[in-house]
Amino acid sequence: MRRARAGDHDAFRILVERYQGRAFRLALRILRSEEAARDAVQEAFVKAYTGLARFEERSSFFTWLYRLVTNQCIDMRRREHAERRADWGEAEVPLEEAALRLAPEAENVLPELPADAFARKELRESLDAAIGELPEAARATLLLREVDGLSYAEIAEAQGIPRGTVMSRLHYARRRLQLALREAGVEPGGAS
Repeated sequence: MRRARAGDHDAFRILVERYQGRAFRLALRILRSEEAARDAVQEAFVKAYTGLARFEERSSFFTWLYRLVTNQCIDMRRREHAERRADWGEAEVPLEEAALRLAPEAENVLPELPADAFARKELRESLDAAIGELPEAARATLLLREVDGLSYAEIAEAQGIPRGTVMSRLHYARRRLQLALREAGVEPGGAS
C-alpha cells in the first residue's frame, strides 16, 4: 500500500490482483448482476487509485476497499431504482449460493437420495427467500459476517457504523431468518 501511495503502479496492480475476487463477490451479492458487479468493482478500484493520497492507514486497504465497493453498489442501486429499471435477467445469483458457503460440504460422502436432494433444495429456497426479505442493511451485515467472515470491527469500519449497530443488525437478521424458516416448516438446528 505504501509503495502504491508513492506512485508505484506495479504495487497497486498487486493490490488489485489480491482483492478483486473478494470485491467482485461482494458487489455480486449486493447487485445480483455480474455485469453491474464488474462495473462497480472497476469504479471502486478507480476511486481507490485516485484516492490513495487520502488513505490514512487507520484501517487495512481491504477494509477501505470494501467500503468503496459497498458505497459504489449502493449508489448504483439508488440510480437504478430512480430510473425504475429492474432488469436482473439471468445474471441474478440467488442468495442461496452465498448461504451454501456457510456450511461447506464434505467431499467424500454418499450420493444424495432424491428425497434428500428435494428437501435440501426446498431449504435453500426458503433460506434464499428469507435472506432476500431482510432489509438491505441487515442483509449486507449478515453476509459480510457469515459469508465473508469479517469481524464485527471490520464490518463496522466497512459500513461506517458503530460496532454495537453491527451486533444489533446481526441479531435482528438471524432472528428474522429463524422466524422465516420456522414459518416455512424448517426448525433451525433440526430436520424437518
